[in-house]
Amino acid sequence: MSSATTPTTGKRDKTQTSRSRRILTSFGFQITVALVLGVLLGLLARQIGPNADDSPNGLAATLDVIGGSYVALLKTAVIPLIFLAIVASIAQLRRVTNAARLAGQTLLWFAITALIAVTIGIVLGIVIQPGARVDQSQLTPADPYTVGTWWNFLIGLVPQNFLGLTVSTNINGETGAATSSVGFNVLQVIVVSAAIGIAALKLGKRAEPFLDVTESGLKVVQRVLWWIIRIAPLGTLGLIASAVVEYGWEKLTTLAWFALAVYIGLALVVFVVYPILLRVNGLSIRQYFSGAWPAIQLAFVSRSSIGTLPLTQRVTERNLGVPREYASFAVPFGATTKMDGCAAIYPAIAAIFVAQFFDIELSIWQYLLIVLVSVVGSAATAGTTGATVMLTLTLSTLGLPLEGVGLLLAIDPILDMGRTAVNVAGQALVPTLVARREGILDRDLYDAPRGTVPFDDDSVEDVAGPAAADEFEGASAEDAAAVERGLQRSRV
Repeated sequence: MSSATTPTTGKRDKTQTSRSRRILTSFGFQITVALVLGVLLGLLARQIGPNADDSPNGLAATLDVIGGSYVALLKTAVIPLIFLAIVASIAQLRRVTNAARLAGQTLLWFAITALIAVTIGIVLGIVIQPGARVDQSQLTPADPYTVGTWWNFLIGLVPQNFLGLTVSTNINGETGAATSSVGFNVLQVIVVSAAIGIAALKLGKRAEPFLDVTESGLKVVQRVLWWIIRIAPLGTLGLIASAVVEYGWEKLTTLAWFALAVYIGLALVVFVVYPILLRVNGLSIRQYFSGAWPAIQLAFVSRSSIGTLPLTQRVTERNLGVPREYASFAVPFGATTKMDGCAAIYPAIAAIFVAQFFDIELSIWQYLLIVLVSVVGSAATAGTTGATVMLTLTLSTLGLPLEGVGLLLAIDPILDMGRTAVNVAGQALVPTLVARREGILDRDLYDAPRGTVPFDDDSVEDVAGPAAADEFEGASAEDAAAVERGLQRSRV
């Protein structure tokens, strides 16, 4: 009796062990655990309070260093990643048939989804009226630390140097000490990269050696970023905990209605609009979210579309079945211009909030201007500059007080998490829709079971470990073939 049931029991135990191992090594599970621990540690550090000299306590300081170091690691590779990714993505179009049609369809769907998103933002701003629900005595208007105008946007397109390098020096009025900082104009880097990519595309075979070096350099930078992505759970813990320590929940009290309106808008786009578009195009909603979710999670934590770019491109190719030749163009392009969260929902609701706060009635033409700015001006966000530039661009276009931006800066990091997650969700969605409509989407890969680690790059067992190997070994012949095709296409 026992001998007859032993093989079945052993197989069941092995299956349960394999399933448990897959859960523990799952990127999503690790990020979720880090989120929960980060909130708890942040609340604990906030409860402890600052030291006697008002400096952060040891726990708060440690969490801040962990989160800040992770963001610094992501930012380190931003400029080389943007340059190499855009040059390589434009050059990849030479390998794609109907490249002009694909590029046009991508831009069209960027505009369509942005139009839907900004419309939702305007409706929510009018219905919820967040600016009329605040205690004005608790908010102080202040000048924004950065201003976006159409004139500055156009001037910013002209590169001042090859890398868009800027150096600023501040002098301390009390001590006289001068401190200098180096920055990059991301928009100028995009312009330079696009020009070089187009030139290489026009040169044809004569540019092949340059493009080979560029593509190899991109793979090196992406590999470094994949290493950084591997420690994302640790960065998540520090970032979330630091946000709780710095802002707590009190900041949301005064601006609760505004935050609620923004997150309702973000949720409607991701969980209503995107699923409808997927269903209309005959694609599984569940498969899309299971495939794109690792990138969406990382975007929520890192608050950087560019920092999430390698993972977004990987899941778009590997999980969603978009051909690499097309994804290599569409995803990097989307990471710098596709901003449904930062450039559509948020500025629409925020502009209406500012108008309501200052008791200014908007006309129908001003609402249409909000739509125009959101659809056309997305490039002003440039992937890493955040939504503040886009908001000031919208306010200046409408003629609203720029001091209204200062009302919202207190909770901007909390809102930016959701905004960036929506941005990245759209950056993976549009290439998938276009590939489906153009008949180049790999449906077997789209519908295949997901691996345990989204950035496997050599083989199942080499990176993901025995758990993934067990899953691959136990899959059906068709599923195994689909996974293997995905691995082959996503290998570096």
